[in-house]
Amino acid sequence: MLHTSATFIPLIVHENQSLHLPGSLGQERRPAYRGKAFGLLKAQQEERLNEINQQFLDDPKYSSDEDLPSKLEAFKKKYMEFDLNEDGGIDIMSLKRMMEKLGVPKTHLELKKLIMEVSSGSGETFSYSDFLKMMLGKRSAILKMILMYEEKAKEQEKPTGLPAKKAISELP
Repeated sequence: MLHTSATFIPLIVHENQSLHLPGSLGQERRPAYRGKAFGLLKAQQEERLNEINQQFLDDPKYSSDEDLPSKLEAFKKKYMEFDLNEDGGIDIMSLKRMMEKLGVPKTHLELKKLIMEVSSGSGETFSYSDFLKMMLGKRSAILKMILMYEEKAKEQEKPTGLPAKKAISELP
């Protein structure tokens, strides 16, 4: 006879609290935001990112970039998509998700090296301004490649149905 027991722990979590679950190895999990709270959170995040975009638009260092406003808007959307915990930084798990989504999974060590390069060695996350500096600067090869892979993945559609018939001259 198989005997199992489950322990139920009642949890009361407020919107801005993090919760530590048993067996989560110290990883922080935030409750899922839905409805108005999520919309407000995303609106606040977008406001913060727009302020940073304006700083880059006003910076003479980036004034020579062609079509800078549309680039910044595209980068903002990508950043918001992968900032999973909405804390203003992309951490290693968000970066891992990004790379897996693009079909380029990386090891933990590779992800750490990438974050160290982007954040100038300042921590385990990189901010939106670090992200923009990388995308608009010389060191942007890695993330430009990531975005290029994503665009190619969108463009390529696999053919459906039967393959086209070949002529005798096309056979090997």
